[in-house]
Amino acid sequence: QVQLVESGGGLVQAGGSLRLSCAASGLTFSSAAMGWFRQAPGKEREFVATISQTGRYTYYADSVKGRFTISRDNAKNTAYLQMNSLKPEDTAVYYCAARYRPGATLLLNDYDADYWGKGTLVTVSS
Repeated sequence: QVQLVESGGGLVQAGGSLRLSCAASGLTFSSAAMGWFRQAPGKEREFVATISQTGRYTYYADSVKGRFTISRDNAKNTAYLQMNSLKPEDTAVYYCAARYRPGATLLLNDYDADYWGKGTLVTVSS
């Protein structure tokens, strides 16, 4: 069974950094485009970042561009989200997702995700 497990969330002060990890199992990780999404209380889930199968291509939401970096280590079946210069508006539950479909390179929309993690909470204090 496919499983995605996020870790690394927590409480951090504005301007600080966190690194989220997404450990994948039950799938051929190198064949999946990976993405990070987030959902703040009372708001819809939104796209954050995505990375292609080999890590050659990445794409970010405008709100995090220049501050967040998505990466992956296929040997470890793990995707990462390095978050720097965090702002209070970054507070949300962050979800890891995988798109496992032939021809798919990126994961830009939540409806394209085939698998989801349960999320990890990131709280940024002012």
